[in-house]
This record gives sequence, C-alpha cells and structure tokens, in this order.
Amino acid sequence: MSSAVAAACGAVALSALAVPAAHADEQFGDTEVTGVVVNDGNPVVVGTTARTVTVEVTATDPSGLEQINATLYHGSIEAPDATVPSTAACGPTADTTSTCTLTFELTPGTAPADDAQAGTWKVSAFAIAPDSDAHFLDTAATFTMLRQTHVTADATPEPVKWGKNLTVKGGVQHAGWATGTNVAAEAGQAVKLQFRPEGCKEFKTVKTVLTGADGSLSTTVRAYHDGTYRWSYAGSSGTAAAVSAGDFVDVR
Repeated sequence: MSSAVAAACGAVALSALAVPAAHADEQFGDTEVTGVVVNDGNPVVVGTTARTVTVEVTATDPSGLEQINATLYHGSIEAPDATVPSTAACGPTADTTSTCTLTFELTPGTAPADDAQAGTWKVSAFAIAPDSDAHFLDTAATFTMLRQTHVTADATPEPVKWGKNLTVKGGVQHAGWATGTNVAAEAGQAVKLQFRPEGCKEFKTVKTVLTGADGSLSTTVRAYHDGTYRWSYAGSSGTAAAVSAGDFVDVR
C-alpha cells in the first residue's frame, strides 16, 4: 500500500473514531487545507444546555475533494481531555476548491466536561482527494470556548428623591458545565456600574465594583437625573462578557 493511500485510510479511520490523530502534520500531493474558521471567528459561548457550533474548513486539490472533516479538542493532540467530532463529513465534490461547513454538538458535562476546560480549544482537520492525495493538520486552528455569563441589576428605592442615595444591587453568575446549573462568580471580579440619562443614547461608567463571595454586587450613588442603570461585566479568559438588563429610575 502506498503512503498516500495509507494516509487516506488513516483519515477515514480518524473520521470514524472522531478523535484527533496523534501524528505530525502531513501532506501528500496537491491536497491542501487552506483555511479553518470557527463560529465565524467569534468565541464559542456555552451555557448550561447543549448547543451547536459550526466550523468552515476550506481545502483545495486539482482533482476535487473526496472528504473534508475536522475534530474539536482540548489539551494536547497526543492526550486530549475532551474531543468533539463533527456530525457529518463533507464530500465528495468535483470542485477544486471547496468550503465545508461542519457542525459540532457541545454538551456541558461531557464536552466541555467541566469549567477547567474553558479557554483555548483546537481544531484538527484533514482533506482527502479522489487520487489519494491528502493533508492532515493537527492544529488547523485555535478558538476560545467561554462559560456563559448572566448579570442582574436592581436599583432602589424607586422612585427616589433628588440628591438622595440610590442603592444599585445585582449579581454575576457563570454557567457551571459540570453541574448544568449557573453558579456564582468568584469574589473580586471587577464589574462596572453604568448609567444612561433619560434622552441620551450611550451608557457611561459611574464606578467599578468588585463581586462579593456569592457573586453579589452592591453600591450607592447620588440620584440627580432620571435614567437607566446597568452592570457591565467585561469577561475573562474563561467567561463571557455580559451586561444586565437596564433598570430605569425616576428621580423626583
């Protein structure tokens, strides 16, 4: 069996097993994977329930493409701690250049298994041509997978007298992938309190507050104008950015 044919057989096996191959990048003949785009170039935000994500793999070969496929994984290619296969490969096609849109099912508690798997994930990809040319990439692309964030806001009293103290509370929670429930953010996370006066278009930051041990937020401000308050969380290396719904306050 030629090395090119063996490579093609290996690619088919990879597709069937849905795990990244533990070998160096290899290219046989004219086949080339020229681009991989995950989720239109945006971070993948995962909550407490299953969601799908798409990956576009572009490949080329003068004789067309027999199969294009990819696998998402976390950790090293030699020993990943999570893998997600595509729901179906693309091909065959006579087109010399083809962009394959692959779909992946992400299931919190399985893949990603737990919150420690937030952050950088990788894509292994391959393409095979009808003449047995092939291209394998262990790390065809990297992307960020983030825990979904929920932020709440509540201002009291409502209405409030002009110049009096207004208390704005709230909280920050992140998706807990292992439990399938939302959990409180860690203490010490910086969150901005923002205000938009009535009749204005933009929110302005009033102050920055740190979350409490239970992810709670609380601060006081002087009330001088009718307007809307909200909390804005910038996100982290493993958690998505989010803003709360606004709470309108009438000043009398």
